Amino acid sequence: MLEVNRIYHADAFELFPQIDDGSIDLAVCDGPYGITTNKWDRISNIQEFNLRLISIFAAKLKDGGALYLFGKPNCIDFIDYRPFLNLRAKIVWYQPSRLAQGRINYTNNYDIICYFIKGDRPKTYDLDAIRVSQLVELEHRLRCERVPSVTNGKYGKTKFNGDGKNPGDVWGDIKQLTYKSKELVNRDALNTIQKPEQLMERLVKASSTEGDLVLDPFAGVGTCSVVCRRLGRHFIGIERDSQFVEIANNRLQDVANDLAGRLF
Repeated sequence: MLEVNRIYHADAFELFPQIDDGSIDLAVCDGPYGITTNKWDRISNIQEFNLRLISIFAAKLKDGGALYLFGKPNCIDFIDYRPFLNLRAKIVWYQPSRLAQGRINYTNNYDIICYFIKGDRPKTYDLDAIRVSQLVELEHRLRCERVPSVTNGKYGKTKFNGDGKNPGDVWGDIKQLTYKSKELVNRDALNTIQKPEQLMERLVKASSTEGDLVLDPFAGVGTCSVVCRRLGRHFIGIERDSQFVEIANNRLQDVANDLAGRLF
């Protein structure tokens, strides 16, 4: 088994055999999309590539463990992932501010985050950790709750919660990074590689608990690992780019220093 709480400078497929089967609580896979000319993104068939990943994660995850697989709208089309994992949702990460403008087609304004679990029931789904603000006025919501199907029926659990609501499967409240984002650590990592910490926090909080082990096989500049370190999760990160590994390790050290400073 690989040592935890570190980022390995390696190819993920070379290290997967060294990860024990049934040892991972959560996998966050923000790997190639197969749409750019970047060397790391040159995938001849992204669907077959993702199916290979899904089959590997199925072995590494614990029963009920979760996988979040990033991609474009067709990232798992035309493949049969059902023998391996159970697709629970296709989350739309909506980005209407993207600069690209289609001239012969509608502009793509979203990425897909495929949420899989191993088995029929998630080991962890912490809704209270990821609630978002209610979008309806309280008086209107209370009026809706007075109907019999809510007061006496099967929809009783949908009642208003003052702490917020389920974020649903369309996320427009978390914006992608820009060149002006304080969080951006490297311009080469903008958009395609570095995701916002807030996005990773939602995934990690929803599908893991403190002490769980999170696998990030395409770690980039270490955002998922940084979030795990801050939230008390163990992690294994893997990244092929040595420059990104160095950046990620510096970010992890900053988190460790910050956490140590809070103790004194």
